[in-house]
Amino acid sequence: MLPQRRRSGVRFSTLAFSTLLTTLLALTCGVASAQTTLKVGVIDMQKALLSTKDGEKAVAELRAKFAPKQQEFEKRQAELQAKQEQYRKTENTISEEAKATLARDIDAITKNLQRDTDDARQDVDQEQQRVLNELGGKMMQVLQKYSAEKQLTMVFDVSGQPNNILFASNTIDITRDIITMYDAAAPVAPKPATSSPAPKPAAPRPAAPAATTPAPK
Repeated sequence: MLPQRRRSGVRFSTLAFSTLLTTLLALTCGVASAQTTLKVGVIDMQKALLSTKDGEKAVAELRAKFAPKQQEFEKRQAELQAKQEQYRKTENTISEEAKATLARDIDAITKNLQRDTDDARQDVDQEQQRVLNELGGKMMQVLQKYSAEKQLTMVFDVSGQPNNILFASNTIDITRDIITMYDAAAPVAPKPATSSPAPKPAAPRPAAPAATTPAPK
């Protein structure tokens, strides 16, 4: 009886090993199959939004809208610098009272300019966010359609911060394709009349005023 039990035990172990091997092979094939069907894309969403025709038009409109305010700040900044230069040149020749008055003027101009600059910067940021939200909704529709057509499993935005993507091949960058697809789907905007002058590009966002000249002690 003992030899029969040993032979039975050998047959059972062989069968169990065969079953386990078959299961592992099936799992491995399943993982390999999943890996071969996984398709990933990356997109610089911010670049895509601003590089479309709608995005370029929105940026031009924002610049034209805030250009007068930027020019005003540049003029006030120049006046502040002139006051500061006047203080430096005359601080050793004018009376203490006149020097104190000039220092107070510089301090008031600086504070007002800083406050107005901060308010304008907030207005610009709000307008930019509004435009990005509006364009983002349209862009997502294009992105979803593109992903379905290309059978993409996931799309990562590399413009986000912090960005945890350490490497991405250029072959899976779909930014240019999405821009092209967006522009192809967007209605053609009417061309402006040739008699109207093109708006001048605005200066960069309002800059903070220069440091003030310290008041005399």
